[in-house]
Amino acid sequence: MVYLNEKAPDFKLLDTDLKLRSLSEFVARGRYVVLVFFPGAFTPVCTKELCSFRDRMSVLNKLDAEVVAISTDSPFTLRVFKELNKLNFTLLSDYNREVIELYDVVLPQLGNLPLKKLAKRAVIIVDPENIVRYRWVSEDPGIEPNYDEIEDILRKLREGLVS
Repeated sequence: MVYLNEKAPDFKLLDTDLKLRSLSEFVARGRYVVLVFFPGAFTPVCTKELCSFRDRMSVLNKLDAEVVAISTDSPFTLRVFKELNKLNFTLLSDYNREVIELYDVVLPQLGNLPLKKLAKRAVIIVDPENIVRYRWVSEDPGIEPNYDEIEDILRKLREGLVS
């Protein structure tokens, strides 16, 4: 389990260009990393969620935040999903389901479908010192995160109002 105010565990996953990327790489940039876990590319709620992050990127960039989205889809599927939706942030494939286990965001099964061990819908904010500052995990894959709350937390973190 990843707890608030504790160090975020590092990981290495493939991006949509088949390049191995790590959390430490993103943290080293000195920005807040917004880890967005989502159940599956091309599903209605996931598409809406990631397009919402896409549409808020100018605000998130001003808040020194970088979005990194993670699902258990293959990097090939994620590449097409990213291109079709013009997503302007990194998507990573947790195809082996190691990071969703590490971060305790495993969705055991999606409804009545025979899809097992997907990512729960979750948002985790990691600060430039690699400390978890925000954790939201939904037990219902149909519920989107509160985007305004995420921006508000980032604003407060930048202003030193949250420790």
